[in-house]
Amino acid sequence: MFKVTSIALLLGFSVIAHAHFGIAVPDKAVVSDQSQSPINLTVAFCHPMERTGMTMEKPNQLYVTTNGKKTNLLDQVKSVQLFGKQAWSVMYKPSRQGLYEFVVEPKPYFEPAEDKYIIHYTKVMVPVFGEEGEWDKPTGLKTEIVPLTRPFANYVGNVFQGKVLVDGKPAPNSPVEVEFYNESAKAKAPNDLFVTQVVMTDSQGVFTYAVPWEGWWGFAALNDADYKLKRDGKDKDVELGAVLWTNFSSPNFR
Repeated sequence: MFKVTSIALLLGFSVIAHAHFGIAVPDKAVVSDQSQSPINLTVAFCHPMERTGMTMEKPNQLYVTTNGKKTNLLDQVKSVQLFGKQAWSVMYKPSRQGLYEFVVEPKPYFEPAEDKYIIHYTKVMVPVFGEEGEWDKPTGLKTEIVPLTRPFANYVGNVFQGKVLVDGKPAPNSPVEVEFYNESAKAKAPNDLFVTQVVMTDSQGVFTYAVPWEGWWGFAALNDADYKLKRDGKDKDVELGAVLWTNFSSPNFR
């Protein structure tokens, strides 16, 4: 979220604090045949456009679901570095056709600059061997984005829509932060205001965004939790993020 510090106000200008994002990004957006398996999933917490990492503890949960079956991956994760900070990765080899949905529930992250905890429930879907599956069904997380646009095999310029849920109910008038996963450092924002794009959900919890260039894009819908967490004996607010990652590609013209 954006925050103006008291010092900045005294000086007559604002300081932009860019968005945090849970990361769950696979090394391939679609698995078409066995030669493209296994899937290597990167799990992290960072500012993806600016390529600024934050230390991420081992998640509370990391699993994949397909065809109604849930497989725990937490005992298979390996420690890695992303943008110079602690992150995680896991290799997973799909055994059959299906839509594979990877889900991460992190440990609460305390952000001193905002004096609150942040929990980003993060997911990504990978279609395997041509199966699209029920991509428009809720996962059942505390908060999540349910796609209204198929969350894979999209062209650049496509309009993407999603519905934000909190406790299974639509979340109206919620900010949704959007950022590009700038892994290769090829993208550069014209100025700081462009780093994080922001749209709002409507009265039904639905948001809309048109992606401008190819690559992985993250959508983070933010709401306050209905509970607090203790830190040094004091109650702290908790920001709940519903994060969805999806890839956009340019067509191959002949």
